[in-house]
Amino acid sequence: MDKNMFCFQCEQTIGCSGCTGNSGVCGKTADTAKLQDELTGALIGLARAVDSTTAVSKKTSQVIIEGLFTTVTNVNFDNASIESMIQKVRAEKERLAPDCSKCQSPCGKTDEYDMQQLWNADEDTRSLKSLILFGIRGMAAYAYHAAVLGHEDDEVNLFFCEALFKIGYEENTEALLSTVLKVGEINLKCMALLDKANTETYGTPEPTEVTLTVEKGPFIVVTGHDLKDLQLLLEQTSGKGINIYTHGEMLPAHAYPFLKKFPHLKGNFGTAWQNQQKEFDHLPAPILYTTNCLMPPKSSYADRVFTTEMVAFPGTVHIDEKKDFTPVIEKALELGGYKEDQILTGINGGTKVTTGFGHAAILSHADTVIKSVKSGDISHFFLVAGCDGAKPGRNYYTEFVKQAPSDSVILTLACGKFRFNDLDLGEISGLPRLMDIGQCNDAYGAIQVAVALADAFECSVNELPLSFVLSWYEQKAVCILLTLLHLGIKNIRLGPSLPAFLSPNILNFLVENYGIGPITTPEEDIKTLQSGCVQ
Repeated sequence: MDKNMFCFQCEQTIGCSGCTGNSGVCGKTADTAKLQDELTGALIGLARAVDSTTAVSKKTSQVIIEGLFTTVTNVNFDNASIESMIQKVRAEKERLAPDCSKCQSPCGKTDEYDMQQLWNADEDTRSLKSLILFGIRGMAAYAYHAAVLGHEDDEVNLFFCEALFKIGYEENTEALLSTVLKVGEINLKCMALLDKANTETYGTPEPTEVTLTVEKGPFIVVTGHDLKDLQLLLEQTSGKGINIYTHGEMLPAHAYPFLKKFPHLKGNFGTAWQNQQKEFDHLPAPILYTTNCLMPPKSSYADRVFTTEMVAFPGTVHIDEKKDFTPVIEKALELGGYKEDQILTGINGGTKVTTGFGHAAILSHADTVIKSVKSGDISHFFLVAGCDGAKPGRNYYTEFVKQAPSDSVILTLACGKFRFNDLDLGEISGLPRLMDIGQCNDAYGAIQVAVALADAFECSVNELPLSFVLSWYEQKAVCILLTLLHLGIKNIRLGPSLPAFLSPNILNFLVENYGIGPITTPEEDIKTLQSGCVQ
């Protein structure tokens, strides 16, 4: 493939086929894309060095997870940082197989993989291997957040090596397809692990109303998914006269009892990640990026961008593993915040949003939900969830929610909810019609709700009055989709466009076996999806 770069891992890839020029739609340069390929090839070599061991050491797992997380869309744009990660992977491989580099008769067992072999493979092989690769990249983000809170799983860690090996060296279509579905199976374990890590550390999420008003005075905006970083920042800013506001996927933090106890965790600023260049323009406050969803910052606010963990951008200040947020705090005090309170709104004009309807909160009202379904007060559940993005057509999700029947319930999660989470949809049987389950990784909670309802009605999930209407952008959405397929969930509607890495044959397989299909119009999809019912 004779291109400056090749990348088609996100929904907004050029022409629904691939970014091949000097830079990608996300803003990463061709040089950065090539380094990410080099890093992936080095990770495959490391996976081979692990060989057939029944367990992977904590150190090796950490390196693999960090390396995969680094390559997720909108995480790392800094070539020096990626090069450092490549050297870290190579050093770990050398530690595991020290004799390989000195061998006079090399067998190639731990050689790094040339990603051009993947990009130039036949389209079905490339499609299946891409599904595996992008799925484990997303899963690595979840495993990383769980590990930060002290929770790991040997089966999850070992599977990263298995999957990397298959990407590099498996050519059998049936074996690759089996691995694709296994990504979904292992990701379910990974999401359960992170759910346990979050709730054991911060408590069970509670339904919580969150204001969109920003009070006058110094403040810091925290974006991303890492609750541990938010906790540390809250602790370090306590008593300093600095307010903390969440952004994007950090919104659900307001629902955790441990984090709610900090009085200077005030509210949520802005909407989803793709609006940050507009919303952060000349912002009188610093922004701390804890995970993916970093867009190349404009000059009007680049001096107040701070990164941590795997996130990096050239020229910005990176907070290292010591987690001393002093530079962020000093910048907040220097900028001073707004002179007066700012009454901000969501995209539909609402001044507040509600979050915290995790599986524990929803299932605590299971009797009411079941009774309302049987009485006909609730006709249908729509899970309208996933990533947001800048591509035209995503207003479909706003219109879908607005047009959903008044006797239906909307479950949502991830940043796609910012298209409609400030709408007031009213209540049914004392329960809100719009329930925000949380971050993208909280898809585990949605699954738990679906399984519990299926058990209550003694039917399968596919027989419930429940439909999945998903939006996707990056690789964490890919692994969640694979988990839903692993569970046998059918008739998912996906948009705003289907993944470019699905070859016609693989897409056909998903259509024939799972009924997966593209979104059409809100009116048509609502009509089609409402056909299911529970007796």
